[in-house]
Amino acid sequence: MCRFEFQTKYQTEDDCEKRLFEHRWPQGFAYPSCGHQEYYHVTKRKLYQCKKCRHQTSLTAGTVMHNTRTSLLLWLCAIYLTSMDKRGFSALSLSKRLGLSYWKAWTMLRKIRHAMKSHDSTYQLTGIVEINDSFFGSSTKGSSNRGRDTSKTAVIVEASTHGDAVGFAKMTVVDKVDSATIDHLVKVSVRGNRPAKTDGLPVYTIVSKSGHNHIQEIVKSKNAHKVLKWTHILISNAKSFIMGTFHRFGKKHLQAYLNEFCYRFNRRKWELQLFDRLVIASVNSQAIYIAELTQ
Repeated sequence: MCRFEFQTKYQTEDDCEKRLFEHRWPQGFAYPSCGHQEYYHVTKRKLYQCKKCRHQTSLTAGTVMHNTRTSLLLWLCAIYLTSMDKRGFSALSLSKRLGLSYWKAWTMLRKIRHAMKSHDSTYQLTGIVEINDSFFGSSTKGSSNRGRDTSKTAVIVEASTHGDAVGFAKMTVVDKVDSATIDHLVKVSVRGNRPAKTDGLPVYTIVSKSGHNHIQEIVKSKNAHKVLKWTHILISNAKSFIMGTFHRFGKKHLQAYLNEFCYRFNRRKWELQLFDRLVIASVNSQAIYIAELTQ
């Protein structure tokens, strides 16, 4: 969706409410707990009351916009800007663009990234799955040739490959790269017993023990990018994305930045649909609260 189309479609709160209703209840209204489809519209309070159980809900209840005091127009503007700029938005940039406080812009962006994460978590990897590890953070003297040192944050990277093409990707911040961590991620992320391709690091032997056809290649560091082509590209691009937009690799928020990077990468072929897809993800993701965002 181009900017002119967005500005034409979304001029008022009513425009936003209509569109959110269509995205949240595409088959018509259904009350979240009982599923009943008939309702009263309490227009002054912008609520929908179920005719069966008499309980009330709103367009944003139970979503990432739960209990928001921010206008829907501002929310959709934030989602639009986030979805249409490949570089992403920092909280400072968004606050300036929309005239919001830094804290409000930060909170909105974090909730939008939560929606990205929630939606991507419903997919599993297929094809031959490349699995690799990397360490994000500033370099320290004496660090090892794989970039490991205590000042860096470990990340496991997984990517579906089909021939020479790459499909879906996942990147997960972990406390350490060990067999238990790899085993857990493979069980959660990979569909069935799809083949998995790794380098020769001993911790990856757990992959074959988990029932997967394990393609493990021992190579020198300088040739690793040839064996695990797509995970190396993902690692490089993710680091450039984070440094270019957020300028830091702090562990506390790194997973949120990686969630955004992967969400964009996984929808690289549908850029013009990214706004609508992100609105749908936002109204279908569960509420998340400030305490969870600041942990």
